[in-house]
Amino acid sequence: MNDSVKEQIERAIREAVSPLVETDGGEVYLVRYDSDDVHIHLSGACAGCPGASLTTDNVILPALTAVAPRIRIVVTTGLRPPPGARKL
Repeated sequence: MNDSVKEQIERAIREAVSPLVETDGGEVYLVRYDSDDVHIHLSGACAGCPGASLTTDNVILPALTAVAPRIRIVVTTGLRPPPGARKL
C-alpha cells in the first residue's frame, strides 16, 4: 500500500469515521498497516459494545473501501488501544 492510499485512508477516518464514533463516546485508533490490511481499534464507549460490529459494517467499511476498494479492514475493541496506535 503506497503512502497516498494511506493518507486517503487516514483522512477518511478523521473526517468521516471518527466524528460519527465520537458522537457516541467512542474513539478510533489506527493501529497499523500490513500489506493490504488496515488495523483499527475502537475504544471508549465502543469497548465491549455490541454495536461496534454495526459501526464496522455500516460506517468503517463503506468509508474506507470507497477510498481503497481492495483493502481488508481488521477492527478490534477494548478499553486500551494497542501499543503504538494513533488516535485519529
